[in-house]
Amino acid sequence: MPDYAKMYAVMVLAASSALDALPDTAENAGARNILQTALYAAEEMYIAGEEKDN
Repeated sequence: MPDYAKMYAVMVLAASSALDALPDTAENAGARNILQTALYAAEEMYIAGEEKDN
């Protein structure tokens, strides 16, 4: 069975690192918004999954 928690951690770290690397400029606003929105959505799904397991 795939280790979804590990995959989640890898993707979250990569997205977070990409956000840190992108300067906060108007040109990057779209990309930053997409990454931030995806991070929040993934975090909510992960937390919801943990709550179901408990």
